[in-house]
Amino acid sequence: MRQLLFIFVLLFFVGGFLQAAPYFAYTPQAKSAYQKALNLRFDEAKVVLQQIKQDDPENLIIHHVENYIDFFTVFINENYTQFKQLEVRKSTRLKAIQQGPKDSPYFLYTQAEIRLQWALARLKFEEYFNAFNEVSKAYKQLNQNQEKFPAFIANKKSLGILHALIGTIPDNYQWGVKILGGMEGSIENGRREIEEVLNYAKHNDFLFEEETVVMYSFLLLHLKNQDINAWNTINNSKLNPKKNPLACFALANLAMRTGRNDYAIQLLQNRPKGTTYHPFHYLDYMLGLAKLYRMDKDADVYIERYINFYRGQNYLKEAYQKLAWFYLLQGNEIAYKNNMRYCEIRGAAVIDGDKTALKEALSKKKPHPTLLQARVLFDGGYYRRAYDLLQAQSIGCFETKQLQLEYTYRLGRISHKMGYEEEALEYYQSTLDQGRNESYFYACNAALQMGIIYEQWGQNQQALDHYVICLSLKPDEYKNSLHQKAKAGKNRLKR
Repeated sequence: MRQLLFIFVLLFFVGGFLQAAPYFAYTPQAKSAYQKALNLRFDEAKVVLQQIKQDDPENLIIHHVENYIDFFTVFINENYTQFKQLEVRKSTRLKAIQQGPKDSPYFLYTQAEIRLQWALARLKFEEYFNAFNEVSKAYKQLNQNQEKFPAFIANKKSLGILHALIGTIPDNYQWGVKILGGMEGSIENGRREIEEVLNYAKHNDFLFEEETVVMYSFLLLHLKNQDINAWNTINNSKLNPKKNPLACFALANLAMRTGRNDYAIQLLQNRPKGTTYHPFHYLDYMLGLAKLYRMDKDADVYIERYINFYRGQNYLKEAYQKLAWFYLLQGNEIAYKNNMRYCEIRGAAVIDGDKTALKEALSKKKPHPTLLQARVLFDGGYYRRAYDLLQAQSIGCFETKQLQLEYTYRLGRISHKMGYEEEALEYYQSTLDQGRNESYFYACNAALQMGIIYEQWGQNQQALDHYVICLSLKPDEYKNSLHQKAKAGKNRLKR
């Protein structure tokens, strides 16, 4: 009996010593699951993850990949109930990861990434305080990781974008900067870090290359005003818009914002579809929007498809507004009014576009058809058509001050994009002089665009003066985004 007991005890302890310890590794299976998650092939990713749990249960990297799936689900669906259901998994994953080896660069990195992803998710539902807290904790963990593992290149992907964004937080969120105490950075600092990551990826197999390319492209576009570089970066990358809906979204978004609307339509029409992929209804809205910009007769089909199938809260008001515009440009004022009524009662007014749409709906003032047509043509990059349309008019054709301001503002924006910068400055200055005391966004953006022109000309003091003017104006629409770009401009000039 004693011999049997001894053997049992021995086997128990030996078995305990032989049991594999938790670790982090992006094995071929884990890489496959990550790539499927990034391509929104969630069901396939979950099958691979389940297999890893059976074959390799001590590999804690599965929690990192699973969080990608939850993050993309929340970010795309924008369903608050679903957000709260999935949110509880965050703490469980963090606790599991915290049992892993501290001598792995993934120990702090995966925790920070999970926090950052949930911070972005929280912003969708106006949980700003919790979002800033998540970012603060993630930033500290990334910094600690950088000190411990300076050669771990993935760390700089996330630190780079945080460093670039910290100085551009709008004034009405400056309370959040206090939560981020000790967090420093600049656009140039962040740009250099992300470029270091991309240079590494050129010569090495880097799992997170696609994420980094998208971050860098949007940084160049929104914070550096480098449209051409932003487009070239993403268009020459490994992103495959025919196999990855997120890649299609990123490429089409950059195409639409850099005057390549026809190509955006082509990308969106050929996007990956079917039950293999998680539904991404926003791509229908993007296609409808791009077709509206080109004045296509079937733009309404895609906007209505988005409205009918999307179950989230953001962009709905804006979608009804754009559908109303479509009908107004077709001469159907009844359909315009009906859709503006839906704009009032459906969706949330959190993001700038929805707030602006709601303001238009509540004002009961329909846009001037000529100015509206010029606007949608401009948004699509059809600058010559928009320019000729407005040049056929004169300021006296518009009765109210608001319409006159919009007329000079739109001519300024169109002239600017066409390369007529001196002409654009004249229109911008007129808009600024006449509209700086009004609540419209025209003067605020005119000041911002003047700053951009002067900066490109190397006239830094004049550029800085106009960025300051932009920040001093408080329009009812687009204030956050305009002020963020003006702050980015100030940061660029002070480096």
